[in-house]
Amino acid sequence: MNKIKAYAAASATSPFGPAMIERREPGPHDVQIEILFCGICHSDLHYARDEWHDLMPTVYPCVPGHEIVGRVAKAGSGVAKFKAGDLAAVGCMVDSDRTCPECRAGLEQFCPNQTMTYGSKDNHLGLPTYGGYSDLIVVDEHFVLHVPSNLDLAGAAPLLCAGITTYSPMRHWGVTKGQKVGVVGLGGLGHMAVKFAHALGAHVVVFTTSPSKKEDALRLGADEVVISRNADEMRKHAGSFHFILDAVAAEHDINTYIWLLRRDGNITLVGAPQKPLAVGAFGLLLGRRSLSGSLIGGIAETQEMLDFCGTQGITADVEVIPIQKVNEAYERMLRSDVKYRFSIDMASLRS
Repeated sequence: MNKIKAYAAASATSPFGPAMIERREPGPHDVQIEILFCGICHSDLHYARDEWHDLMPTVYPCVPGHEIVGRVAKAGSGVAKFKAGDLAAVGCMVDSDRTCPECRAGLEQFCPNQTMTYGSKDNHLGLPTYGGYSDLIVVDEHFVLHVPSNLDLAGAAPLLCAGITTYSPMRHWGVTKGQKVGVVGLGGLGHMAVKFAHALGAHVVVFTTSPSKKEDALRLGADEVVISRNADEMRKHAGSFHFILDAVAAEHDINTYIWLLRRDGNITLVGAPQKPLAVGAFGLLLGRRSLSGSLIGGIAETQEMLDFCGTQGITADVEVIPIQKVNEAYERMLRSDVKYRFSIDMASLRS
């Protein structure tokens, strides 16, 4: 085992600070990655502050981070897809049982026995898994992804969560050229959804409560921007959308958007409001509309997404910070004071 540098929180109320954690030596099928950039996801904050205690109790000290981009330092003797020096990425999963129906279908994100990048039991060491706020990580090659060399690495890191979270439902529901697609909320997830929908050839409409976001939405690829508090503007779009991605984590009226769907249209939730959303039946019944949710994607789909980003030149809009500013970044994230994701330059940990 190796002792490596990391940034950890010791309790739900503790700030992050320097720590040492253990990583295994690479086995025959493992890839050891020197972490270059790690994105900050809102899930990191929830986990560090034990806000998902009933679903996923936090084990301290905790080291979050599941938007990892780096360079291969070592590859095991049985590794076929990577060699030292390759650019590589790791997302929200580092293992699964690989035998269940979900895994066999390439949907490892639904495996009942998956090992998450942080907050799971490490099957090799018997310790909790630790994430990307660290110097390096060791992962089975099946869960390691190739990063197109033309992408900015700081902006590529959030693709491993924010990117695949928005790409996967668009692929599942068949978003394609000529369709009308709505994006509710222009934040870390929403801004990626706009980029993907635009690149897929859809007519993209952003819904926001903030008129100040109109210019940025258009810059990101939106064709129209609707201020959702304006009832007249909303009515103009009734019954016209093939697909709507709802990226809002705050309480809001989902029925307003259901009525904007055309026949057989779908609205997918990727935000996670704390309180249940009240859903009126008639909005779904009239028009055979559907409401669904989506997590990340499987490993093959995540690689597909990264390759698509390489072809299209898509990365997240990021503010790059040193690891020493992670506590400040968390507070700013709560105030929505970032456009649109933080990406940690992990060279700051080594310095």
